[in-house]
Amino acid sequence: MSAKRDKVKTTAFSDFVRHASSRDKKKFFNKVIQETIKEQQELIAKADQQNHC
Repeated sequence: MSAKRDKVKTTAFSDFVRHASSRDKKKFFNKVIQETIKEQQELIAKADQQNHC
């Protein structure tokens, strides 16, 4: 018994993940991680400020 999978529309992101070089993927994901860390740190700092008021 094999399940038939419906074909889904490809996206720019899925094309990138499939076809980009390992170097480009690493560069992209490192940038995403760094930006996420920065946003989280800003959110924590904002919460700390509100707790001290």
